[in-house]
Order: sequence, then structure tokens, then C-alpha cells
Amino acid sequence: QVQLVESGGGLVQAGESLRLSCEASGNIGLFKTMGWYRQAPGKPRDMVATIITRGRENYADSVKGRFAISRDNAKNTMYLQMNSLKPEDTGLYYCNALSIFGQQFWGQGTQVTVSS
Repeated sequence: QVQLVESGGGLVQAGESLRLSCEASGNIGLFKTMGWYRQAPGKPRDMVATIITRGRENYADSVKGRFAISRDNAKNTMYLQMNSLKPEDTGLYYCNALSIFGQQFWGQGTQVTVSS
């Protein structure tokens, strides 16, 4: 069973940066798509950024130009570099992976809080 473990969340002020990491227990080369999702209190879980095996990236409009997703297959780790953070970026950030066999996995989440 694949496990995804997020880290790197925290409390920062608006304008600062954070880098989230998602470490997988297995070979992430088997994941067709990986991504970051966030959920604010009382709101649905929304896509923040995704990356496919060959590196094509997709971002929510609200984070384009500020966030960057990447993956290091050798380290079985995916990252989310978040710059120029805003209070509306606050939420629980989840790592997601979709395997080539159609299985979907989620991490437990890491909290990001941005104060104004």
C-alpha cells in the first residue's frame, strides 16, 4: 500500500514563502499524475497544482505565477514551492497521486496558515 506523507506547512506572513514536500513510500514513477489540493474550513477540496509523468504542469488560476510544482522521481518526492503567499492560500494541503493502474492515494495533509 502506497503512503504519501506531506511536510513543510506552517504559519507565515503574507508575502513569504513555503515549500511543501510529499514523500511517497513507493516508486512515484508509477504515478501517472501527482498533485496538490487544498481545503479551507467550510469549503470543498480544490486542485492547486498537478504534474504528470512527463512533467506537464497545471495550476489553479489563483496560484499561477506564484506556485511551482515539481517531482523528483529519484527521491520519490513531489514539491510545491509557494511564493508571495496570501491569506486566501490558507488551508490544509493534501498530496494526491493517481497510479497507472487507476488507484488514487491521498496524504493526511499539512496545514498552511498565512496571516495578513
